[in-house]
Amino acid sequence: MSFIEILGFVGAFLSSVTFIPQVIHAWKTKSVGDLSLWMIIILLGNVSTWLTYGIYLHLRPVIVANSIILALALLMLYFKLTFKKA
Repeated sequence: MSFIEILGFVGAFLSSVTFIPQVIHAWKTKSVGDLSLWMIIILLGNVSTWLTYGIYLHLRPVIVANSIILALALLMLYFKLTFKKA
């Protein structure tokens, strides 16, 4: 594995973990009132586009990062649609 690919995986890891605290907080508090539904929808479009790009060009760091972020964004969408507003 080349240095640049390792760098890509480090970036993928850092991009992915940025969403974990928000998901954990939403899960614990059952509150997502401050999250914009439009932001989540735009994020889903964004990561879906990057994931498709990564798959097409066989870019493993892009695929890994955006797969994880897509899963977390879908989880946030689920929370947004199911948790009752305070």
